Amino acid sequence: MNRINKLFQEKKNILSIYYTAGYPNLDDTVAIAEELERSGADLLEIGFPYSDPVADGPTIQASSKIALDGGMTLKLLFEQLKDLRKTVSIPVLLMGYVNPMLQYGVENFCKSCAEVGVDGCIVPDLPMQEYEELYSVVFKEYGLTNIFLVTPQTSTERIRKIDGLSNGFIYLLSSSATTGQNLQVSENTEAYFSRIAELKLSNPTMIGFGISSRETFDKACQYANGAIIGSAFVKQLKQDDVAASVKDFMKIFKS
Repeated sequence: MNRINKLFQEKKNILSIYYTAGYPNLDDTVAIAEELERSGADLLEIGFPYSDPVADGPTIQASSKIALDGGMTLKLLFEQLKDLRKTVSIPVLLMGYVNPMLQYGVENFCKSCAEVGVDGCIVPDLPMQEYEELYSVVFKEYGLTNIFLVTPQTSTERIRKIDGLSNGFIYLLSSSATTGQNLQVSENTEAYFSRIAELKLSNPTMIGFGISSRETFDKACQYANGAIIGSAFVKQLKQDDVAASVKDFMKIFKS
């Protein structure tokens, strides 16, 4: 059983934190992971920055630019993560866009993930059919979970297909907007979450986009197995005292 499956079997109201590798300082990647685990995070999503992050709002776009300008690359990220599992035990995902993964080489990417102890990936612009036909065998060979995204507009047929291809959890976007928008649980949103629940999917679900406070986290957990916080956390990271930034932020959710 992998770390992700074990986590969802053992815990409810799972808190996943996203942050950008190489931000706010180039060498902060592992230190942030360690501090997040110490502060109570259940799952980590480390973003590998890309120059055209179309699904991201201004906060994560800005963090990606700073990281890239500072010298962050996939090669450097894997070098930084080589001793990750000496100090971090919770599940870790890499999140980013398909272009850097293709440039690195998909098999090399999967091999590097496995070597450093990464449990899976979220690649929003990797088409489901392309993953199934070209890459699923390689992901499975290296024991990696591929996390698919669902939006309020995703058809029931496609959701069923995603559920069949998944072996970790399904990422429910609270809206079709970019990251950084506030979660608004309207009648339409409630209907969307209820529709997902009624499908009785095989995989657990996590809600992301717009989770920025204890209130929105608790609200999301009413509809899913947990929630993902990204922009709100990245916004709080301070260059001069990263550890204190992490601790202060996590107190909101773990007090």
